[in-house]
Amino acid sequence: MGGTRPKRAHPHGDRELCDEAVRLYTAALRNDGIGRGELTAAPCLMDMALLHPDPRDADWLRPVPPSAALAHLLLPITREIHERVRLTAVLADSLAPLMTVPSEDPNLSITVLEGLPLISSVLREASAAATSEILTAQPGGNRTKTAMEQGLRNSLTAIEQGARLRHIYQHPARYSPHLKDYMTRVPTGRLEVRTVEQTVERLIIVDREMALIPANAERTTALEIRHPALVTYLVQVYDVLWAQGTPLTEHLTSTAPDTPVTAVQRGIARLLVEGTTDEAVARKMGISVRTCRSHIAKLMQALGASSRTHLGALLVRSGLAGTQAPPPRPQDEGPAPPGSLREAPGLHTSGSDQVLSDPPDTT
Repeated sequence: MGGTRPKRAHPHGDRELCDEAVRLYTAALRNDGIGRGELTAAPCLMDMALLHPDPRDADWLRPVPPSAALAHLLLPITREIHERVRLTAVLADSLAPLMTVPSEDPNLSITVLEGLPLISSVLREASAAATSEILTAQPGGNRTKTAMEQGLRNSLTAIEQGARLRHIYQHPARYSPHLKDYMTRVPTGRLEVRTVEQTVERLIIVDREMALIPANAERTTALEIRHPALVTYLVQVYDVLWAQGTPLTEHLTSTAPDTPVTAVQRGIARLLVEGTTDEAVARKMGISVRTCRSHIAKLMQALGASSRTHLGALLVRSGLAGTQAPPPRPQDEGPAPPGSLREAPGLHTSGSDQVLSDPPDTT
């Protein structure tokens, strides 16, 4: 022979046959074998067990019938399948006695959803499956266009299946142009909207069978709840909020018509008198801290308060905060005890007692 031919890289995987392999196998059948040197161009013949060494000549390879080669290749796979079937049967037999034990563990009906894409996907699927009613409570006042567009798609899908919608927002959402646009695009008679002064965290209930609630402060993790008792409880919470809400079609009214304050400012006043900080008031009212302080400044102007402490006293006397004005005390009664309503309440703020007159931002 004139020298060793260079070994070529095989152009495919080890479970395929190339054209050269088919040609060589055909020749092996015709000649009852081929020389080992000819296999360089088609090593897949050995990988597929279609050739085996001649026991009398190490340089000669004899063909193996395809059926025998297939049985040889399937043998380890067959053994693995049999082992897995055996293991499945053993596990099923071990756990079978437990299948009849009743379980009231609510965790079996609570699923943790991590990540906004998964939460959105579950909500879309739930909306598509809804046939009766979807209840939502949304805290905050700034309804973004993206959120409203996504909500509209889910709402229209549910409406097509015959579901009705009830939404609860906080009062500042009344001034959201995106909410107004959403309202005009939902079929008439299929949606009711109410607003409340304060609300719970985000809550979505579908057909009174499934509920979604946030599981962290960032709302990037949610709980999917399907335990009947928990869902029923959340529906009851929702119904209480709904009963306290004001339909979006009605104007918000003040309990003190002679005082030029809004319902939002009345709610802020009540929280201030309770000693709530500006940041906590803003969070509970669903507005920014800047907007909250602007409302406080308007309250001071409306009541003629010269400081935040003075405002606290005026709020109590006016009844705006839902408290009764303290009775006049006799001259000889002495100073009022600290913390009583006879003493002007100090309103907590992260700033000074100055009037905060920054204009509110968009909510």
